Amino acid sequence: MELTERKKKVLRSVVDLYIRTAEPVGSKAITELPDMKYSSATIRNEMAELTTMGYLEQPHTSAGRVPAAAGYRLYVDELMADYRLSLDETQSINIAIEEKMQRVDKMLEKVAKLVSQATDLPAISAASRHGSTTVRRFELIAADVSSVILVIMLSDEQVANKVIKLPVQTLQSDLQVLSAVLNATMTGLTPDDFTADLLERVMNAAGAAGALVPVIMEFTAEVLRGHGSTNMAVAGQMRLLGQPEYRDVDKAQKIMSTLDEEALSNLPAIMQNQNGTKVLVGPENVAQELKDTSVVMTKFDIGDGMQGMIGVVGPTRMDYAKVTARLSYFAESLSKMFAKPEQAALPQSAEEPHKEA
Repeated sequence: MELTERKKKVLRSVVDLYIRTAEPVGSKAITELPDMKYSSATIRNEMAELTTMGYLEQPHTSAGRVPAAAGYRLYVDELMADYRLSLDETQSINIAIEEKMQRVDKMLEKVAKLVSQATDLPAISAASRHGSTTVRRFELIAADVSSVILVIMLSDEQVANKVIKLPVQTLQSDLQVLSAVLNATMTGLTPDDFTADLLERVMNAAGAAGALVPVIMEFTAEVLRGHGSTNMAVAGQMRLLGQPEYRDVDKAQKIMSTLDEEALSNLPAIMQNQNGTKVLVGPENVAQELKDTSVVMTKFDIGDGMQGMIGVVGPTRMDYAKVTARLSYFAESLSKMFAKPEQAALPQSAEEPHKEA
């Protein structure tokens, strides 16, 4: 069934009204909207078809409709109007962000609290070096006739090493070939680049010492992941209890027990190769505990090879346009704040000697 412009307009109205009221939306409420020129019967038919198509749900037989996950998805992708921050909103965010944050761990806590205050939702902030640390050089140093020391020199000047047992009859010339192959194929890569295809190619190129490659690649990926660890903070979990969806004690207790660093730890990884803002609606969330919520996230640059991420967790009924606008403004402001200022030009008196008239 085709999703006509009229259906999209009705769907957008249902989502907008439900965001504002947290109550199922009936056809009468839609007909009363200033820009809705369709009859109540027409709107009822459209809502019934949208329900059949999976964009709306009907909680009770006589009740109105509420958006389904697919309806929120279409709303976020195509239907929601841009939300323009007011001058007061931008000023309040700017004043909050201007506070100096010297240490990353303290910065994360403060940013999470600020985002939570600005959105009235639980917020997360994270900082990571994912993808910034790579291998600069591999060295293989013979320890004795049966083992070799693998030395990995990283791009951040750190060094890691591991003693590896050698297969029988491994020659020094074989290790020299392996060292050359490693430095030609596995430097400058992130753990995500260590694929099965790369493993096969390196093993084939390494010849007689190819059996050592799986051990070397596994250790290298482990070292890089350790240097790409993510720090994160969560704030404002109690704000979720103010939402109508969580007035039920059992439902509130269930969601509150999952809003911690462990349950949210996969969210920064989702943003790793993502540009702009990412919205996960209900079942799209990777964590089973978050399947009845929505998550909105965006990134910002910290500098020094680090990247930050901010996001909020809330009901699928959240005001996506407003939340997205506020997070985007936060991200832009934080990126500017952390940007290294260009070296100021020297005063003319310091650049050249004073010339007598």
